[in-house]
Amino acid sequence: MRTILNISLPETLAVEVKKEVKEGKFASTSEFFRHLLRLWNTEKLYRELKKADKDWENGRKGWKKLNSVRDLM
Repeated sequence: MRTILNISLPETLAVEVKKEVKEGKFASTSEFFRHLLRLWNTEKLYRELKKADKDWENGRKGWKKLNSVRDLM
């Protein structure tokens, strides 16, 4: 199921997005923003893993068992 979201961008950013799509780097404006969201989620997961690694090194308690990477999300 898809949900439509409308966003407002400054003209300079809108021009950049349209340029990337026109140059063929993305199939559509929606694909451009889906790509950005995937990058954001990857970065979020990375930060969580780095924090968990630091907590492990510091010997913190309260760990939860992870059955898959999805348990981190």
